[in-house]
Amino acid sequence: MNESAKKAFYITTTLPYVNSKPHMGHALEFVRADAIARYKRLMGFDVCFNTGTDEHGIKIFQKAQEEGVDTQEFVDKNAETFKNLLKSLNISNDKFIRTTDEYHKLAAQEFWKRCFDNGFIYKKTYTGLYCAGCEMFIKEKDLKNGECEIHTGKKLEEIEEENYFFKFSQFGEKLKEYYKENPDFVTPSYRLNELTKMIDEGLEDFSISRLKEKLPWGVKVPNDDEQIMYVWFDALVDYISTLGWPVDSEGQFKKYWEDGETVQICGKDNTQHQALRWQAMLLAAGLPLTNRIIVNGFINSKGQKMSKSLGNVIDPVELVEKYGTDALRYYVLRELSPHEDSDFSIEKFHEAYTANLVNGVGNLVNRILKLAEDYLDKAVDIESKKVFFSQYSDPFDNLDYKKAIDGTWEGVKWVDERIQREEPFKVVKADLEKGKQMIRELVGNLAEVAWHLQPFLPKTAEAIFDAIAKNKKPETPLFPRID
Repeated sequence: MNESAKKAFYITTTLPYVNSKPHMGHALEFVRADAIARYKRLMGFDVCFNTGTDEHGIKIFQKAQEEGVDTQEFVDKNAETFKNLLKSLNISNDKFIRTTDEYHKLAAQEFWKRCFDNGFIYKKTYTGLYCAGCEMFIKEKDLKNGECEIHTGKKLEEIEEENYFFKFSQFGEKLKEYYKENPDFVTPSYRLNELTKMIDEGLEDFSISRLKEKLPWGVKVPNDDEQIMYVWFDALVDYISTLGWPVDSEGQFKKYWEDGETVQICGKDNTQHQALRWQAMLLAAGLPLTNRIIVNGFINSKGQKMSKSLGNVIDPVELVEKYGTDALRYYVLRELSPHEDSDFSIEKFHEAYTANLVNGVGNLVNRILKLAEDYLDKAVDIESKKVFFSQYSDPFDNLDYKKAIDGTWEGVKWVDERIQREEPFKVVKADLEKGKQMIRELVGNLAEVAWHLQPFLPKTAEAIFDAIAKNKKPETPLFPRID
């Protein structure tokens, strides 16, 4: 396909907040976005995959003070831990944006100016309950037992300030119209129903700045030296600043955001920011809206949200070091619910690793290629096997990676059952030529499995193709047995 003829596809994760080290929720979001990006590339799309780090706000500033270091030094160090996680997980991102990047700060200020010039930002004095965890004001009707539903156990602060507000209340009907015209805008669909209900209950204007004396670390509000943008207001702009907006000297914003397909992937606690606030902000700035938003559930441990204080945090880097990159990729793609909360434990992880990778794909590769190594004179030509089956491509085209990877494992099961049923290891001894043909066909079946594994387990797929080309069983197991 000619490069200029490729359809542009843009996918972005949310930006992890760098006040602490990466956790399993970050790994889940990175891997799921990566699987989609890899599939789209294989299908001939011109893909741009964005991620990065969110580095402003009061929590960052306070954490740096606690550690006695300069705030920029603090975010520089923590941003590296996320870059290292991306490398550990074999993430194929094209962009890595930091909200402290100068070009991003300039873009955020330009975005503010456009919203302001279009009449959607104003200033007023406000009194409300402020959640430091969310870095935003919380309405009393949204409290649970007098607390923020996400950051329970943390006291809300009553604050009176003169801030800038965004005219969110003016966009309800326009957003509902967009939802109606694009019923697949948010996945799962019930999240879209929740958003519609919020609009029906009435959208309220919200604060988008803090006094600089109280929040010194952030992007300055244009033409007001006393105010700093709310962290999430500037952070949301990263989705377009990373593409070169507003200057767009390389034409990437036009290619990917205006003319391409745009997809955002996020956690359920970010749904309102992504599907309501950010879309309203885009409308206010006169820019195109996002095409699709995919919402993940939370990862819990033994029925509770992972928390340092509870001692139930699972480090993704440690899992990769012990089990390998593709083992973690497999687990978050197939074994965890795509949209509901899931419980994660080392025991469940180890069980799935042994059953589906060691005894599943790993064993299948060894069995087939040992037969090929023993009985075939040369490597099998597998070029004709590099096609996607519709049972796989149809759901993946709809961004349903879970159904696609389940289909891949159905393929693994089918090939394994074929070996059990036809017993090529016996046939080849009784009728050499017939047995060789059966082995060639099994190698072709294995190539088909590897082709479908590429977006999910890229290192494993590459190792299988390499072994087929050498006509030899891998020297070391793809998935070693771990006690």
